[in-house]
Amino acid sequence: MRAIFDKLTFKSGAIMPNRFMLAPLTNKQSCDDGTLSEEEYRWLTLRAEGGFGATMTCAANVQASGRGFSGQLGCFGDEHLPGLSRLAESIKSEGSLALLQLHHAGMRSPQGLIGEKPHCPSENEKFGARALSLDEVIDLRDSFIAAALRADRAGFDGIELHAAHGYILAQFLSATINRRNDEYGGSLANRGRLLKEIVDGVRQQCREEFTLGVRLSPERFDLKLGEIRELAQELIHDDKIDFLDMSLWDAFKNPIEKEYEGRTLLSWFAELDRGNVRLGVAGKIRTAADAHRCLVAGADFVLLGHSAILHYDFPQRVLANHNFEPVELPVTPSYLKAEGLSDVFIDYLSSWEGFIKG
Repeated sequence: MRAIFDKLTFKSGAIMPNRFMLAPLTNKQSCDDGTLSEEEYRWLTLRAEGGFGATMTCAANVQASGRGFSGQLGCFGDEHLPGLSRLAESIKSEGSLALLQLHHAGMRSPQGLIGEKPHCPSENEKFGARALSLDEVIDLRDSFIAAALRADRAGFDGIELHAAHGYILAQFLSATINRRNDEYGGSLANRGRLLKEIVDGVRQQCREEFTLGVRLSPERFDLKLGEIRELAQELIHDDKIDFLDMSLWDAFKNPIEKEYEGRTLLSWFAELDRGNVRLGVAGKIRTAADAHRCLVAGADFVLLGHSAILHYDFPQRVLANHNFEPVELPVTPSYLKAEGLSDVFIDYLSSWEGFIKG
């Protein structure tokens, strides 16, 4: 288990003191205007205090029209800077890397929340979404870059671009959802163009030592494992990102697509020629043994969700006892409050089957 507590250095020069990263978890705790709330501040800084090598925020929207859920943290205006600066400073003061995840929900933005039809690469009848014009695609690209620069100004060590889970960057990657006939649609090279242009812009405008990661998911949401694997390898060879965060839902499962069966989903990404890029994985990693299994399989670090919710100091507990197991589910609301969750977050978790008693 010693490897879990080895330091990890990124190409940017940033150092994680251990291999545990807090996963970017939806929690609905911030203010309606996207500014940081005391509840979200406590949730995140407590995890940094509890020993996570890197503490990542929930998805922070880069445009008001890209809001995906109520109580979402924002990074689309300078009005968000005071809260973001305070958060970054506090996370770093605990010895944890401070990372902000940047996001736009695209067609998954609820119309009632954003006050207009949601946006999508192409018109989408199921979600009632309208297609973005070419000028709007450029504006979207620039909004991601501006948000990254804002995170840099706020003092974050870096950002992660959320190109997974069927949100707008993943929508561009899908040949089913993205039916554009311009330079942002058609071939995989065109569908990946927006993401790569954002990566280029972040590299050009932010500090050289600013850490840049990309989150991808290889299944569901009309994505193809082979294409995501090809894109991941291209991002690595471009040598402009510091880490790749593969959200696998279950790090140890077999792929859905038959041609990739017979080995774990993780293995298809661990075997990539990774150069200077670090590989993180997320998906049903509950225990130190699970984390160790991922590292042995080739991952450089793991992202924890459930176990981080249940124990704000999970890394410290594992350091003290390598056989530590998280508390059994379901748990009570009072238990979660003691772990730094607000009533709003607890109410959100009540929709997770078997998570909360009563």
